[in-house]
Amino acid sequence: MTTESALAEPLRLCRHNPPCPPPDAFDRDAAHVLVAHPEQGWSLLCNGVVLFSDTGELLPDGQSIAVRRSELLSAAAHRKLG
Repeated sequence: MTTESALAEPLRLCRHNPPCPPPDAFDRDAAHVLVAHPEQGWSLLCNGVVLFSDTGELLPDGQSIAVRRSELLSAAAHRKLG
C-alpha cells in the first residue's frame, strides 16, 4: 500500500556517488545517461532530464530549454562551428 507521503516524495533516479547534478543546475546535462536513443536524437539522464541531440532539453517538470549550442561552443574556445 502506498502512503500519501511516499507519493509526495520526488523520484530520485540518480544513485551515483557523488550524485549527478540536479535538473535545475546549469551543468545538468553532465548527469549519467540511463537510456540512449541516438537514432531518435534523445537520451534520458539520471536526473530526469531528456537531452536532445541538438542540445535542447526537457526538464522533469515539463519545462523546455532551448538549444544552447553556441553557448556551449563559446565555453570551449578550441571548437568551431562548421
